[in-house]
Amino acid sequence: MSQAQVMNLATLLSQTAAQFPDRPGLIQGAVWWSWREINARVDAMVAALRALGVQQGDKLLVQSRNNRALFESCWVAFRLGAVWVPTNFRLTPAEVAYLGSSSEATVMLAEDCFPGHVDAVRAASSGLRHVVTIGQPRAGELSYEDLVRTHLGAPTAPATVTADQPLWYFYTSGTTGRPKAAMLTHGQMAFIVTNHLADLVPGLTEEDTTITVAPLSHGAGIHALLNVARGGANVLLPSEKLDPAVFWRLVEQHRVTHLFTVPTIVKMLVEDPAVDQVDHSALRYVIYAGAPMYRADQRLALQKLGPVLVQYYGLGEVTGCITVLPPAMHAVDDADAHAHVGSCGRPRTGMEVAILDAAGQPVPAGTVGEICCRGPGVFAGYFNNPEATAKALRGGWFHTGDLGRLDARGLLYITGRESDMYISGGSNVYPREVEEVLLTHPGVAEVAVLGVPDPKWGEIGVAVVVRRAEALDAEALLAHLEGRCAKYRWPRQFFFWEALPRSGYGKVTKNDIRRQLVARGEIEDPAMT
Repeated sequence: MSQAQVMNLATLLSQTAAQFPDRPGLIQGAVWWSWREINARVDAMVAALRALGVQQGDKLLVQSRNNRALFESCWVAFRLGAVWVPTNFRLTPAEVAYLGSSSEATVMLAEDCFPGHVDAVRAASSGLRHVVTIGQPRAGELSYEDLVRTHLGAPTAPATVTADQPLWYFYTSGTTGRPKAAMLTHGQMAFIVTNHLADLVPGLTEEDTTITVAPLSHGAGIHALLNVARGGANVLLPSEKLDPAVFWRLVEQHRVTHLFTVPTIVKMLVEDPAVDQVDHSALRYVIYAGAPMYRADQRLALQKLGPVLVQYYGLGEVTGCITVLPPAMHAVDDADAHAHVGSCGRPRTGMEVAILDAAGQPVPAGTVGEICCRGPGVFAGYFNNPEATAKALRGGWFHTGDLGRLDARGLLYITGRESDMYISGGSNVYPREVEEVLLTHPGVAEVAVLGVPDPKWGEIGVAVVVRRAEALDAEALLAHLEGRCAKYRWPRQFFFWEALPRSGYGKVTKNDIRRQLVARGEIEDPAMT
């Protein structure tokens, strides 16, 4: 039986280019590009890749900092009917090589400042056919801008797609093994864009402007789709470094109305003196996700910016679409009935949230269990990983691995995580991956990495090491991590013990490690912070 067709998500861009051809679509520094120009460039790159033999279903791996080509590349992939595979540009060459090989990428788009990443992907990916360079290509590579110029004006049409056809591999790590490619589809993402517009930023029009403060490869890229759908401009920072003074000047200059970020960045921005030196009155929605926000930080943001905070909770597998806490459910005063302190909000429109026990059965309101959800925001599974897919989607629900409770009104409160994953500066860190790298050092006999509370980053990693040689120190282990593990994953502290505690079954128990760290005075008691 044939499947019904759906809109290719790239139609959002062509519709906006037709409605608002001369309005600014993307702004970076002193330069801006209209929707007509962006759409024409996307068409040109689609024609160029088709001429090179790139077909529907091929995978486009992208390693780049935020720039025009990265912004365009997702729409190129969508229009081709290909799959966009963006990386976090801060990953090491070895980490990106794994993403290239596991996604079965056939094309790599890379900024010219990442030659080592390109070489690593080439070495690891036998199916890689083309490398397209943003900037100056090396021998054997193609120039992105040359391809665009050569094919400008070429007639193109979007690939015909079905609702369950993947368009984006959103890499999300697990507590065991390597990162997994969550398959986001055309049908799912059409729902996500609609839902985000309804629940996160209602009332958006072509007059609205957003600013991007995080890599477009992940949550910020999802948020950028919203302005494309409505025709509002997207502002990129002039460099990958976030300077609060520059950020606030851009907010004032472009009358920015909304943005997506993480709690640690909100804290950094509202604590900077520049927040009081500019006009940010156009801001209507400051969306934060990726980690809980400390109540003191939430209060300060509300005092500085007004009632603009929007929190949402979700994972990459559901593209953040589980709950929302809108501006009306935030307040400075804890006693205010609108404060909802500790809650991450109500279920998103069209999504169902449940707390399930170990047998997969719902538990009563107020009872802690695993947070699960179902609805059209849920992904199509993990690419080439049926076992992980079956585990994540067992019983007809997506299982988050997070623990929480629902109150009588259906508001969600997160109480912990089943896994050892922790969130540092808005980025998920999975200790197993870091432990595996540390264990390749000849001086390390055993190691356990866990997250502990930190007032600046939300959480930081600490490593407890059993060493083979007394000479081993933290500096040597940090040097070992260099080039093998992205820096945001590095532990901030190292402790050296004679042995790790074990359960009666011989298993290293991180709860016991945490208790011993507190008892030794090496970390503060999380219950007291």
